[in-house]
Amino acid sequence: MKLARNIIIALIAGIFVGLFLNLLAPGLFLKADAFLFKPLGTIFLHLMKMLVVPVVFVSIALGTIGIGDPKKLGRIGGKTIGFFLVTTAIALVIALSLGLLFKPGANGNFETSTAVYEANEAPPIADTLLGIIPTNPITAMAEGNMLQIIFFAALVGFGIAMLGKKVERVKVLFEQVNELIMYLITFVMKFAPYGAFGLIASAIGSQGFDALRAMGMYMSVVLGGLLIHSILVYGGAIALLGKRSPIWFFKNFFPAQVVAFSTSSSAATLPISLKTAQEKLKVPESISSFTQSLGATVNMDGTAIMQGAAVVFIAQAYHIDLSMGQLLTVVLTAVLASIGTAAVPGAGLIMLAMVLTAVGLPVEGIALVLGVDRLLDMVRTAVNITGDAACAVCVAQSEGVLGETGKNEVTTSTKTL
Repeated sequence: MKLARNIIIALIAGIFVGLFLNLLAPGLFLKADAFLFKPLGTIFLHLMKMLVVPVVFVSIALGTIGIGDPKKLGRIGGKTIGFFLVTTAIALVIALSLGLLFKPGANGNFETSTAVYEANEAPPIADTLLGIIPTNPITAMAEGNMLQIIFFAALVGFGIAMLGKKVERVKVLFEQVNELIMYLITFVMKFAPYGAFGLIASAIGSQGFDALRAMGMYMSVVLGGLLIHSILVYGGAIALLGKRSPIWFFKNFFPAQVVAFSTSSSAATLPISLKTAQEKLKVPESISSFTQSLGATVNMDGTAIMQGAAVVFIAQAYHIDLSMGQLLTVVLTAVLASIGTAAVPGAGLIMLAMVLTAVGLPVEGIALVLGVDRLLDMVRTAVNITGDAACAVCVAQSEGVLGETGKNEVTTSTKTL
């Protein structure tokens, strides 16, 4: 909590400094951004991203070793994917409902004739699923292809679990490497307040107050959807499925949320997210490693809320009425795309381009929301990792092991989620 407090102080200071320089000294802001804000943020992001691949590989391997039994692995995997798909669909329904209710794009004077946006082509979902199996695991790690890394790590963990005492030293090595990585995470997080200051000062200063005011209604719908989803859906899941207090959950997971807010990257936040879930929420390492690592790659509820709100906003800005069939298409396409584009950089905007194309809306409309997307990305990333942790808590409770502190140990409970 001390770290979270320092990061919050740094965020507040960055907001004031960024706005002050943007309004009163834009020339000075450009120099400060180039030589101070961006370097601080970039150094912190690079330090965190440096640990992502080893964290995912070792965590998934240890998690699979701990689960061991293929039936239990399949059961936990099924619960995890089911939780992600259901909550993503609910997130989209919330966003579409708020957009249709408050009409963020209906009353503004948005210039659509000059909106220009070139969408990157998203790979077909089938190609992404087939591409999960790496032809070269080392290349997958070098390129940061998370789905391939997860597959290979799970396969390695399964092999170690099946061979048992024959490869006991390999298992011990993985555990020791994991201890080393956790230490490095703690060390890197000491730099987090400085990185948070640089990231938020750069984001706020580059956008300015005018951009925030012009897009106020759209931002309010997105932020409202994120808040409702976090409290009602995640809080409800923790209470009903996790058998724990939502207040307990949010209080203990708050430090990871703050880091996610400052980095705008689920992958970069994964090391601290895993550490927080295991130490504060008492989720066994085997389940936490599996569900949260997978969730950082395929679970994007916060992004889904942005997509739902953006689709309605763009349709209203172009004076296009969406039919019920189109709204259902938005939900279906976005839910499938949340898995299909998981390993693609800039997945959020690529997913939005896919959804807009699916319902016949102009992809160029993305240009209307790009101005404030960086700021909203900070909040929705915090929601994304919160969903991963909530899933880990619910799955652990369903397996009867929530609160157990023994590493890599899952009981043979036959309870279901």
